[in-house]
Amino acid sequence: MSGFIETSVLLLWGLLCALQDARSRRISNWLTLGMLVCAAAVLWYGGSSLTGARAAAAGLAMGLGLALTLPGYVSGRMGAADVKLMAALGLASSPMHVLLCFACAALGMLLWAAIGPRLWPRLGSAVHTRLRMLDPANKQSQPYAPFIFPGLLAALIILL
Repeated sequence: MSGFIETSVLLLWGLLCALQDARSRRISNWLTLGMLVCAAAVLWYGGSSLTGARAAAAGLAMGLGLALTLPGYVSGRMGAADVKLMAALGLASSPMHVLLCFACAALGMLLWAAIGPRLWPRLGSAVHTRLRMLDPANKQSQPYAPFIFPGLLAALIILL
């Protein structure tokens, strides 16, 4: 496993992406492509990803992230930022991190669909304002990054 700083950078990046997506259903290219460039630089200079995976594994993880999200993008169920997010996550981590994030995001979305309509009205107006795209009554599809972030946190804990 990588060091504290690398893990913290990855978590902070994931949190910023999640908050931005939950607020506006958009993730800045500065975040997604920025992490992709940083992850590539770390791989180039250090020979391993932010989570300590070898370069070949990180490349495989990036391909896996693309394979899991491109069908959603092509079908209109995911945005381009979601694809870039998973590609950057893959290059910064490993195939297991990507799979755990993807699986946890799917479970999180199912859980939110089940309990969100009952929980959302009980949350304060500050949450409604700051995370407005998570409103279950929103007719648009749910943002993806807020569900990836808990998966990233779980993956980093599980794969210690």
